Amino acid sequence: MINNPANRPPAKSELEPIETASREELAAVQLERLRWSLNHAYSNIPFYKNHYDSHGVHPSDLKSLEDLAKFPFTVKKDMRDNYPFGLFGVPMEDIVRIHASSGTTGKPTVVGYTRNDIDNWANLMKRSIRAAGGRRSDKIHISYGYGLFTGGLGAHYGAERLGAAVIPMGGGQTEKQVQLIRDFQPDVIMVTPSYLLNIIDEIERQGINPRETSLRIGIFGAEPWTQAMRVEIEERMGIDATDIYGLSEIQGPAVAQECLETKDGPTIWEDYFYPEIINPETGEVLPDGQEGELVFTTLAKEGIPMLRYRTRDLTTLLPGTARTMRRMAKITGRSDDMLIIRGVNVFPTQIEELICKSPQLAPHYFIEVYKDGHMDSVDVLVEPKPGVSKEDQAAAAKQLQHDIKTYIGISTTIKPVDIGDIVRSEGKAKRVIDKRPKGG
Repeated sequence: MINNPANRPPAKSELEPIETASREELAAVQLERLRWSLNHAYSNIPFYKNHYDSHGVHPSDLKSLEDLAKFPFTVKKDMRDNYPFGLFGVPMEDIVRIHASSGTTGKPTVVGYTRNDIDNWANLMKRSIRAAGGRRSDKIHISYGYGLFTGGLGAHYGAERLGAAVIPMGGGQTEKQVQLIRDFQPDVIMVTPSYLLNIIDEIERQGINPRETSLRIGIFGAEPWTQAMRVEIEERMGIDATDIYGLSEIQGPAVAQECLETKDGPTIWEDYFYPEIINPETGEVLPDGQEGELVFTTLAKEGIPMLRYRTRDLTTLLPGTARTMRRMAKITGRSDDMLIIRGVNVFPTQIEELICKSPQLAPHYFIEVYKDGHMDSVDVLVEPKPGVSKEDQAAAAKQLQHDIKTYIGISTTIKPVDIGDIVRSEGKAKRVIDKRPKGG
C-alpha cells in the first residue's frame, strides 16, 4: 500500500467462489460455457456458420479446452465486413445497448449487448473495483469518456452495482475535475493514466498538495502505461494505482483487473473470457509464459459473441497470484500498426483515407506521436499537390485537422511541408514514428 491504511484487499469471504476455485473447477466452467458460446454463434450468426463450415469444423468438435485451437480466428475486418449488426447473435429487440469504437472512415466497429450482457458487465466491473480495493461505502469519480466509448458507462454501471456513490464527471474540464475532487471528496478515481497526470498538474497549479486529497485508489485503463508512470502517479498523489484492461469487441473495461494486494498485472476474469497466446505469424497456440498475441473467446456473451478474436495486443499469460485465474503481463506492443492515442484506437490508414480525399494534398504523409507533458500529441506532415498555393495548403490542412477530429476522434496538428520533403520508400513505407517512452 502507498499511504493509506484504509486501503485493504477484499477478504476471502468477500470474493465470489469462482475467484478462488481450483484450476480444475474453473476449467469445467470454461468448457461448459465455451460449448454454449460456440453453439450460440454457429446457430444464430450466418458469418460463424459459414466461417466454421468453410474450415471444416463444427461446435461438436470441441471435446476439451485444447480443441478450441481447431477453430479459425475472428479479426477486426470481419466486424467491418458485417457492419453494422451482422455479427449480432440475437434479434434487435433483445439488444438493449449499442457501443462503437473508431474504425475506418464512417465505419466504426459496432457491438451490442443484451440485458444479460449488461448485467454480466456490471458484475465484472463490480468485481474489478472490489479487486482494486474499492468498497460499497466509497465515492467513485469517473473521468472516462461517456457515450459510444465503453469506458464511462462500463465503469458507471459497475460502480453502481458495487453500491458506491458515482460521480459521473466524464472527460475534460480539468479545472472542474479538480473542484469536484476537492469538494466531493471521492475515494476512487477511474481515468486514463495520462489524464490523471494532467489532473495532478492542475491540482498543483492551484496550490494544493495532491497527496492531501481524499483519493485512495486509481483504476487506470484505455491506454498502455508503464511501471514508471505508476511510480510517478503513486508518489505524487499518494494513491494505489491499479491497471484495468478491456476492449469493446470483447466487452469493454473489466475483461481483466489488477488486484490491490499484488499489483502484478491484471487478472483475467477467465470464467467469462477464455485467453490464448498465439504466434502472430503462424497462429500457433503458445504455452503460458511465452510472449505472443492475445486472443480472447467470450464465454457468456449473447449480443455479439467473439470467438478466438485476435486483439493484436502482445503480452504473456502468467500464473494466478491473488486469484486462481491467470494474469496478463503489461502490453509490450501490437502485432499490427494500430496506435492508441489518449484511449482512442487509430490506424494510420484511417488518416491516409482522409488525406487522399483532399484534392489539394498528395498521398504522401508522415505521423509523429510524442508526449507533450503527460498527454499524447500527434503531428501529421503532409505534402501539397503541384501548383497548390500556400493559402490553399493552409485551408486543406485546417480541413484535414477537422476531418480527423470528426471521423477518428483525436486532435492533431497538421504540418504542410514542401513537395519531396517526405521520404519515399522503395519497400514498405514507414508512415509513423512513435516517440513515446516504452517499457518501464
